[in-house]
Amino acid sequence: MQLYQLPDRDIERFIEEDLPYGDLTTSLLGIGARQGKIIFTSRETTTLCCTEEAARILERCGASVTCMIASGITVESGVPLLSAAGSAGSLHAGWKAALNLLEYASGIATRTSTIISRVKAINPDIKVVTTRKSFPGTKKIAIKAIMAGGALPHRLGLSESILLFPQHMAFLDGSDRLPEIIASLKAESPEQKIIAEAENSTEALLLAKSEVDIVQIDKFPPEELRSLVHQLRTQFPGIKISAAGGINAENAALYAATGVDILVLSSVYFGKPSDIAVSIHP
Repeated sequence: MQLYQLPDRDIERFIEEDLPYGDLTTSLLGIGARQGKIIFTSRETTTLCCTEEAARILERCGASVTCMIASGITVESGVPLLSAAGSAGSLHAGWKAALNLLEYASGIATRTSTIISRVKAINPDIKVVTTRKSFPGTKKIAIKAIMAGGALPHRLGLSESILLFPQHMAFLDGSDRLPEIIASLKAESPEQKIIAEAENSTEALLLAKSEVDIVQIDKFPPEELRSLVHQLRTQFPGIKISAAGGINAENAALYAATGVDILVLSSVYFGKPSDIAVSIHP
């Protein structure tokens, strides 16, 4: 999968957050002009993300990148994944901004990759997608990271997809109008899939009967979900089914075994950053 790169304005922002008025310590020590190198090395099995952006941070600070492994590659412990040469001033200026970006993005990518490997072992055809619940201000990093790990976004935002929630239905005139509502949505937006979320079996069956394209079943325990999936498949053979709510690395395989087509999750956005070592020396 070809991964996008963050724009230059984000690279500038990352640097400015850490270096708004220069590096006081390096300046006072008088070592800024001395030449050296920096090496980033994995301390654990890691699916990399944002190595390209980390390299650009170092370059923008004045260093020259000498080695870089691309986002989406999984490396074992002890592998040098990024290195650069330059003045001590440039290396120290880019060090932490590059490291923080690498560790947080690679943490998301690694968690994503782990879940995908576990669910694909159960169902090779299942798809993993992630919600729009990334921490505000980090979406571009988070989406690149989940894609590096092998997933795709469920929704990038409210503007590009149709997902009917029970909270929408609360403003409409009852569930008896649901077939009419779904038909209207399809007529108004014929290029879009219509997804609708159900919070119980009755809602799920009603949505399927109303000919939504995808029924998204929220917060069902796996054992109950398996029974509902069987019922939906029997009555509505063409329906696509997604499971959402509380899916994580520990239970994803159980959800994959229910027979759903899609797992929708947010858990990969939150957790321990990857552990990446840095050495800086003349």
